[in-house]
Amino acid sequence: MPLKACTVVVHDLYGTAHSPNVTAETLYEAVAQAIATVQGHEWVGDIGKGLSTVSVKVRNPEVTHIVKIQDFENWLNRGSKSPADTALKARLRMMVGTGKR
Repeated sequence: MPLKACTVVVHDLYGTAHSPNVTAETLYEAVAQAIATVQGHEWVGDIGKGLSTVSVKVRNPEVTHIVKIQDFENWLNRGSKSPADTALKARLRMMVGTGKR
């Protein structure tokens, strides 16, 4: 898949929106990159889980996707259908800090 430039909006538990720009091949890769970017940043509070949402705006052509953190985490922890899918999920788990280092 080709890389796409995205602006991702992640809200912390204080309700503050954080909008990192990322480049990703897939929707969930964009979510993982954004979470990894804002986690632990001194200006960002804790990021919600479960039904908290992340908004991904893909540029050129512009499309916005809304993803529940719960759906992202369920996909990340679900079995893989191919070696490429296994590798992607392992890389994204490492990116968001849920994989073995």
